[in-house]
Amino acid sequence: MVTLKSAEAALKTVYLGTVTELLNTRVNPLLTKIQQTSSDVWGKEIRKAAKAGINGGIGAGDEAGYLPNAAPTNFIQFVTTLKNLYGQIEISDKAIRASADGRGAFTDLLNNELEDLLIASKFNLGRMLYGDGTGVLASFTNGANRTVDCVRNLMEGMVVDIYNAAGVMIREGIRIAGVNRDTRVIRFENEGALTIPNNSKMVIQGSTNKEITGIGAIFSNSMQLYGVNRADHEFMRPHINNTATRISDRFLQETIDRLELNSNSIINFLACSADVKYAYQEYLSSFKRNIDIMELAGGFKTLSFNGIPLVYDRFVENGTLYMLDTTAFRMHQLCDWRYLETENGNILRQAEGKPIYSATLVKYCDLICDKPNGQGKVKINTTPL
Repeated sequence: MVTLKSAEAALKTVYLGTVTELLNTRVNPLLTKIQQTSSDVWGKEIRKAAKAGINGGIGAGDEAGYLPNAAPTNFIQFVTTLKNLYGQIEISDKAIRASADGRGAFTDLLNNELEDLLIASKFNLGRMLYGDGTGVLASFTNGANRTVDCVRNLMEGMVVDIYNAAGVMIREGIRIAGVNRDTRVIRFENEGALTIPNNSKMVIQGSTNKEITGIGAIFSNSMQLYGVNRADHEFMRPHINNTATRISDRFLQETIDRLELNSNSIINFLACSADVKYAYQEYLSSFKRNIDIMELAGGFKTLSFNGIPLVYDRFVENGTLYMLDTTAFRMHQLCDWRYLETENGNILRQAEGKPIYSATLVKYCDLICDKPNGQGKVKINTTPL
């Protein structure tokens, strides 16, 4: 017989390992390439010593001359706070009782809840990987008409906070009812008398400046990264090429070679927007060449350039191609995904005043790249040939 106690036991012993594995390997192709580690975590912070340059104690000399002076590798300390990632599932008391006499029905119930959680996690974790940590989803170009600058980060059902250009919240916790992906017009549920000034921004509820330090932060205009002033350290600046260049094998290889020669990096992951992917496919077809396909860990299939995966991701802005050395990235975490527990070790909690039980998965982590100058971002002219 299925009870609340047996439901908790199933979530802990049967489903936690599976869900953790799926969240770490099936959410996003880029995430599968990033090592996860508990090193360099100190309390609520991550403190990591990053190498700046190489050891300078090398030199030639005379047979009986002085040895080279020691000049050990310089290190710069990166500091960032652990970000709090949450995922929540809900099960009604009625659903538990309805499946009490059928273990198969209860299994289906949990499977459906966890599948919905994975779908939401796939969207939001993927979005955060390419974000800049601010949590901003889109900006309103025309607030009166609810028109935004882009919709790649938006999905029906999201609950968002809206801030004006000065950073003052003008609406908390409003839910997106519809997204017109042609006109970029947004509809909200129960918005009432809501006035949205132009240049206002949408952020996932309660997440302002609380998301992981994603790829976007490395290429942002901010002078601060991991608590370090970029102006003081050239190796903190990635390669950015905003020139409208047509995609070609030579252009890709020249940029990869430049990154590898200048920073001693190894580019092993290319991430692009949909229009860049189409432009590359068109380039290949113009020369009657086959499109190479490769399979990544996690079952992801993608294009290939000289053995390097060329991955389309919806969260990469239009006309953009990232060239990444993923060996320089680490997802530092206090622990892997765990359930929030009460003092008694219970993971299912009843919502106040409601016949609903919820369980919350949590992970405390942040993403750090210890070689920012080994990463590249280029803008591609994607107009048809």
